[in-house]
This record gives sequence, C-alpha cells and structure tokens, in this order.
Amino acid sequence: MQQGNLYLIPTVLAENATQTIPAYIRDIIIDTDFYIVENLKTARRFIKSIYKEKNIDECVFLEMDKHKNYQFDENFLSELFNGKNIGLMSEAGVPCIADPGNKVVEIAHEMEIKVVPLVGPSSLLMALMASGFNGQQFSFNGYLPIDSVERKNKILQMETAGKKGNTQIFMDTPYRNQRLLEEIIQFCKFDTMLCIACNITAKDEYIKTLPLAEWKKRKPDLNKKPAIFILGK
Repeated sequence: MQQGNLYLIPTVLAENATQTIPAYIRDIIIDTDFYIVENLKTARRFIKSIYKEKNIDECVFLEMDKHKNYQFDENFLSELFNGKNIGLMSEAGVPCIADPGNKVVEIAHEMEIKVVPLVGPSSLLMALMASGFNGQQFSFNGYLPIDSVERKNKILQMETAGKKGNTQIFMDTPYRNQRLLEEIIQFCKFDTMLCIACNITAKDEYIKTLPLAEWKKRKPDLNKKPAIFILGK
C-alpha cells in the first residue's frame, strides 16, 4: 500500500477571503479525510467553504492541545502508513509560520513521512512584500516580550537593525496592538520608518509605510485587529 502524505494546508486570513486560496487546494481537501487542527470549528467551516460537497461528518479531526504546549496524539500519524492523507491546518494562514504546527512536521520527518507544503496566504510575507523595505535581509521576531524593560530594549534593537537594512518584522496580540504602536512612537526616533499591515486580505485591509513623525499625527485604530508591524529603511 502506498504511504499517505502530510499536507500543510493553508487557510484564509480573513473571513470570506477564499479567493486567496489556490484552486488546487480543493483537490487536496477532496482526497483528505484526516486533519490535525488548532480549532475544530473554524477548520470544519473552512473545509466546507472550499468544497461544500465534503461530508464533514466522515472526516476525523485531531485538535492540538493549547493547554499542553500544543501536544497531540502522535499515533494519529500512523494513518499515513495505512495510505491515508493527513492535512495540517493552522489558524494563522500557512501552517508552521508563527504557528505551532512545526511540532507535527518535526515528528513526521522522524517517521520518514513525506511532508507537502502548499501555497497560501502568509500575513508575514504579504506585509513584507507591501512594505517597500528590504526583502533580501529580514528577521521575524514573533511576539514581543511582556516585561516593559525587555519590551523597550527589543524595540530599540529592532529599530537599530532596521535602519541598517535588516528589515524587522514583529507582531502582538490584537488587543495590545494600539499600545504597541504608542510604544514604538515613544521609544523610537521620528525619522524611523514603520509599516503597519492590518487585516490583510479583508475588505478593510490597511497597509501603509510612514516615518514615525507621520504615524504620531494619524494613528490608525488597531484595537483587536490582526496586524503585522515592520521596521526598516
């Protein structure tokens, strides 16, 4: 029997943005009935949006446990040796980028299972593409520290690196985005360039690059909205 594949299936970044998902993802979903997901409800809804004829009740889902560092039952991957495909789905667009799915992929490699990454929307790359900053040398810093001193030091370190041409990409939880913008304006120099990419692929998508002196004059409402921040030159 031929061994199945572990497919890294991209999902939408914004509601009703299925046009951002390549057409061939539909064929993968048609042939895949086993899924490892972060959130069962949104995963089921996404699958039906891509292929409405899919019988969701015949699919098998395994949720990663957020309360136990995204652990999952590794025995689930044994289905691959029975010729079944498994789809790994993220809440962050593409799996394993700013996402805990890498734990599944790591074990798949240890088991010599074929891992197939599929093209889809990545908020990090889309923000970088639209920023106007150097895309040949960049760093993704993930979420910033919570501690105020560490947070300030990190912002200043990224500012220095960004001005040297090493583009700095970072993010925070949506309810802290407004505070983060205030901190960047407070700690950094007014000529420092900042790109804010908010609600990427949504109808109210907002992407703009300005010096901090301008951001201070026209602060957008970022509260509870997914956003990517980029410092560069």
